[in-house]
Amino acid sequence: MTERLPFLLLFYPVFLFSLSCHEAAHAWMANRFGDPTARLLGRITLNPIPHMDMIGTLFLPIFAILTGTPLIGWGKPVPVNSFHLRNPRKDELWVSALGPISNVVLALVFAALGRSEIFVINYFQLDQIDGMAMTVVSAIYTICHMGVRLNLALAVFNLIPIFPLDGGGVLRGLLPEKALHAYDNFARQSVILLLILFATGALKFVFIPVQVISNMLLPM
Repeated sequence: MTERLPFLLLFYPVFLFSLSCHEAAHAWMANRFGDPTARLLGRITLNPIPHMDMIGTLFLPIFAILTGTPLIGWGKPVPVNSFHLRNPRKDELWVSALGPISNVVLALVFAALGRSEIFVINYFQLDQIDGMAMTVVSAIYTICHMGVRLNLALAVFNLIPIFPLDGGGVLRGLLPEKALHAYDNFARQSVILLLILFATGALKFVFIPVQVISNMLLPM
């Protein structure tokens, strides 16, 4: 377990930052559409503390990182009061979608930073000039690669179209009015489907495109 401490020190801050961006994006979009609930609770912030869930943000991720088990984690849900929204179905769609969209943007930013590190290594030939500088640049590159893969994983996972994931809210906003009653009945039981995906290991197939795309954006 102790040999995984360096990985924890590199990965966990990236996890907190990415999760905070995701939740803050939900809160910002809800406020933009007229619901100040999350803003009044201090959720439009990159400070991870207001977004932290004791189990989903602290215990499970740290346990998974230290033991090498599959990473499971989540932030405190952003409250949205549809009564304040001008067009509830359409607005909730975008509130749901902006979390994963923020993760895609972060993945692209991390990829750009990582590629700039490759340029610095090649241009200044750091491996030949300064071993310490090479170590620092390599660490930054590793963090960027983690950021790409983690944020793509967050985006893809959250877009699975079942509640309580963001994809459920997106799908509900896209469905025709006549299908909403049936979908809402299904959504009440959909957490069982999510548990089945976890228990059977079927989620690994969901993350195949994450690995492919992350290697295209920033090869390891």
